[in-house]
Amino acid sequence: KKDQKGAGKPSQKAAKPSGSGKAKKKKWSKGKVRDKLNNLVLFDQPTYDKLLKEVPNYKLITPAVVSERLKIRGSLARAALKELLQKGLIKQVVQHRAQLIYTRSVGDAE
Repeated sequence: KKDQKGAGKPSQKAAKPSGSGKAKKKKWSKGKVRDKLNNLVLFDQPTYDKLLKEVPNYKLITPAVVSERLKIRGSLARAALKELLQKGLIKQVVQHRAQLIYTRSVGDAE
């Protein structure tokens, strides 16, 4: 009986690899390729004017939003928002660790 069971198992195992051999091996992708962001490190005059004019009208103002729309670096966006806050053009809502959230000043909205 032992010989018969032993003889039955290899034939089953031999059948499985031949069936799975037909499936192609998974090819690994190179990952997603992101476009290089060529954001400004320092303000030029048109961008600075745009900051002062448009940003105080945004409903939600975060460094990420400003960086994305004005094509400036995140560090520059943070510094710009601090400046707008000191000028009173925007109002801070939340500061949670690094996530700063501002909104337009109430005086402008009304």
